[in-house]
Amino acid sequence: MTDSPAPLRPASPTPVDVSGRALALRDVDLDTFLHPRSVAVVGASDAGGKPNAAMTARIKAFADQHGARFHPVTPVYESIQGVKTVATIGDVDDEIDLAVLLTGATRVVDHFAAAVDSGAKFAVIFSAGFAETGAAGAELEARLERLARDNATRLLGPNTNLNAFSEFRTDLEGPAIALITQSGHQGRPIFQGQELGIRLTHWAPTGNEVDLEFADWCRYFADRSEVGVIAAYIEGFKDGRTLMLAADHAARRRKPIVMVKVGRTAEGASMAQSHTGHLTGSDAVTDAVFGQFGITRVDGLDELLDVSATFARTTRPRGRNVCIYAISGGTGAHLADLASAAGLHLPELSAATQRALHDGLIPEYLRVSNPVDCGGPPVMDARGRRILDVLLADDDIDALIVPITGALDSMSDPLTRDLVAAAATTEKPIFVVWGSPVGDERAYRDTLLGSRLPVYRTLANCIRSVRAWFDWWDFIDRYESPFLAAPTVPTAAAAAARVLLEESGDDASLSEHRSKQLLREYGIATSTDVLCASPSDAVAAADGLGYPVVMKISSPDLAHKSDVGLVVVGVASAAAVVETYEMLFDRARHADPSARIEGVLVCETVTGGVETLVGVSTDSLFGPVVTVGLGGVFVEVLGDVAVRVPPFDEAEARRMIDELAGRAVLRGVRGAPPVDENALVAAIMQIQSLAMDLADVVAELDVNPLVVRPLGAVALDALVVKQ
Repeated sequence: MTDSPAPLRPASPTPVDVSGRALALRDVDLDTFLHPRSVAVVGASDAGGKPNAAMTARIKAFADQHGARFHPVTPVYESIQGVKTVATIGDVDDEIDLAVLLTGATRVVDHFAAAVDSGAKFAVIFSAGFAETGAAGAELEARLERLARDNATRLLGPNTNLNAFSEFRTDLEGPAIALITQSGHQGRPIFQGQELGIRLTHWAPTGNEVDLEFADWCRYFADRSEVGVIAAYIEGFKDGRTLMLAADHAARRRKPIVMVKVGRTAEGASMAQSHTGHLTGSDAVTDAVFGQFGITRVDGLDELLDVSATFARTTRPRGRNVCIYAISGGTGAHLADLASAAGLHLPELSAATQRALHDGLIPEYLRVSNPVDCGGPPVMDARGRRILDVLLADDDIDALIVPITGALDSMSDPLTRDLVAAAATTEKPIFVVWGSPVGDERAYRDTLLGSRLPVYRTLANCIRSVRAWFDWWDFIDRYESPFLAAPTVPTAAAAAARVLLEESGDDASLSEHRSKQLLREYGIATSTDVLCASPSDAVAAADGLGYPVVMKISSPDLAHKSDVGLVVVGVASAAAVVETYEMLFDRARHADPSARIEGVLVCETVTGGVETLVGVSTDSLFGPVVTVGLGGVFVEVLGDVAVRVPPFDEAEARRMIDELAGRAVLRGVRGAPPVDENALVAAIMQIQSLAMDLADVVAELDVNPLVVRPLGAVALDALVVKQ
């Protein structure tokens, strides 16, 4: 190790929004990692049969491929791969672009420190034994993280592999897949897609992501002209905001992201007092972010390859109309069922198209309206190509799906040749399903896989891919980056809101009375309430509001009042007010003898409208999360909610409402008038402002119910939980 000071990471403050979260990704020169001019291998070996020897040979081949100078570092051998060794990385007389560290976990931290001192631009650590192994490993990882954070050397890993240095086929054409994985084995089936003619150009195995993370690689790949789609297998994100920024970067460059994200069944990391917090676990939030930023989520690795290949092999659709063409009526019916269930539109073909198909091409007794059934024999002669031309010429058809479930050479050979030839004459995509379980047929191996057609082995994956293709382009057509207009200074309401929160002292939450005051600061209308300290005050308040009234205990220590009988509705007389006042105090003392009671809220009775819930929770990965749902059974039983992570615009707030299964209730059912959805959208946006302004002091917020009426919306109850 040299005595020179470690190169410090240059100061470059990242712009942040009002919540303190980044508004820009860092700029990492990953070209230098992938195309280095010099590579040093610490722990290099020439011992046959040893893992380090195989890894050294692979890195040497990678260096040679890029014309990089190779520096084996070891005190054990005098030379490796015909190159003279040095004992330490500090002895390398060269600028080091990439340092590959092949030693075990306990020693590799010191070797990384030495690489930092030597001015290496990048380092990669393959060894495991870090945070994934327990407390001791976590401490080693923390040391790595501090070194990476405070210095200029960028680190890939630890707990990664050689995938970044794989050899990719160079004989394949068209937009390529770039792959990001946190498990080498899980990326292998995508890499093997090259054997099916699917082009792959990059593979970034991020490992534990101590430094370089998914977002760094996603940004880099989105900027590569040869990359058509980014595929990923992710177990956990390092930072929710950088994920959002990376997805935003890809969307603005029209580069799809397709991802397997494991953890669908994991519960949220933190469940706090408010009802909102219990409605959205961390995976629900991740799923919502994927929807916000156009990430296509899939479950299987076969789907990951098929959907990614679909994006790589197609361009923007002209529309959303699909035609199914099969050589079997049963196959066409089966696929039509799947397509319709997935929301694909199968329009009836025009009368002219149907006449042309029945004019000497397909027998009159076979259906040609969509799906189209040719019966089989026409594909064996010149009629087969003419049928395809007629279908592709129909102006109402934007894509053709052709399932080939049986592999009869006499039919599949000419049909596949015609499909490839027809595809070359049109911009409309032709999606082909090869249903044979064998997979070594000439029509499949030579004709289809040698083409640029999207080809699938199952009907389900084909339909999943086509739907994803349509959906992503719909997303792109409407997408506007929320970060371009993200607030960077607090709204005018923030100062008064902070005073209210400070006045509550060390209370974990605010009473309903104070919570509603906070809402009013943000322009959210609340019911008219009077906080009363005596039965006589309560009677006077009820007389002023008009009977019947609602009466509630107001306390920062009794968050869920309804659960313990601390809310009474329909109090219709002065005598009932007095009786209810005393009863509420008795119940409050029984529920929690130590609870601090501010008094009793006497509230106006609000009738009509639809009860909704709007709230805020704090996700450990993404920060503030805004939730909207319908009240009653929709939330309590069905969990019918939609969530978004700020920042988002009004159009996104409207999409939240559109996602609700019970949205028809808002639009008027069984004679009820439609409610003021604009008022609900306004409330969502106001609560988003509150969530961002007060992200450091408000952990959760429930506005439940927020009654949306034919004109306006009013909050009947609220709970604010502090950080």
